[in-house]
Amino acid sequence: MSRVLVTGASGFVGRALCRVLRDAGHTVTGLVRHAGQIESGVREWVDASMDFAAIDAAWPAALQVDCVVHLAARVHVMRDAAADPDAAFRATNVEGALRVAQTAWRHGVRRFVFASSVKALAESDSGRPLREDDYPRPQDPYGRSKLAAEEALMRFGRETGLEVVIARPPLVYGPRVRANFLRLMDSVWKGIPLPLGAISARRSLVYVDNLADALMRCATDPRAAGQYFHVADSDVLTVAELASSLGQHLNKPARLLSVPPGWLRLAGRVTGRTAHVDRLVGALRLDTTRIRTVLDWQPPYSTNEGLAETARWYRSTH
Repeated sequence: MSRVLVTGASGFVGRALCRVLRDAGHTVTGLVRHAGQIESGVREWVDASMDFAAIDAAWPAALQVDCVVHLAARVHVMRDAAADPDAAFRATNVEGALRVAQTAWRHGVRRFVFASSVKALAESDSGRPLREDDYPRPQDPYGRSKLAAEEALMRFGRETGLEVVIARPPLVYGPRVRANFLRLMDSVWKGIPLPLGAISARRSLVYVDNLADALMRCATDPRAAGQYFHVADSDVLTVAELASSLGQHLNKPARLLSVPPGWLRLAGRVTGRTAHVDRLVGALRLDTTRIRTVLDWQPPYSTNEGLAETARWYRSTH
């Protein structure tokens, strides 16, 4: 069994990962900014320093770790209020991540798993599922920061021998999901007509427990060292299929209107929401052959099972 430190352990993915690691028998420490927000059976380490500035001095003397899974990040937002979004994202997602990796290496950690994003690579798949070695073309400050962090961490790994593993998920969903996925469920629940019926483009997504299982494999499997992995569910849905499936599980049939994608793009340009509309109507599929081949990994849950569990949680809160 391994000793794993999870940063961002109180977050959406962090809680799921800590639970999966704990249930598999691993010793888990969760690094969080605020006390009392962590899974039971997980050792808590509180460090409120900005961008992990004090992590080296704060490292507990008795803490021994085999692997760090770095989830903490400045997350993507549609309308960023920062004066310089690129600098703000870089401070946390690049410099902060590298600071954690450097500290981990100094304290004898063998492996560092970085939770990146497909946005480090692209916003669309250009006709075929994206592979790990495709040329990166990030389109926003968040994606650029994730790509820069990947490059800096891999370079640090080559220089020191720290085993760096990069995991790139697409949209993550599951109980306690927020942002656009939650807004979609809200709309379906309230019976709001959705202009999604004519969208045929497919987009990969990943159930949070599937991502947690893959991250655990990245943290513990010797074959993962030095690898990039795309992590996604087996099923690839259109947004209309996604809304319909959510409606079935919520017992609230989705009200889908067949509005041509061209009209939606025009509306996006008029309202200043082009990027938002592009994410609805564009294809973004991930090729997960590498993680399935190298690590013999398969998602433990189907997309239907993940959506059912997500809807069950949503119903319990309404």
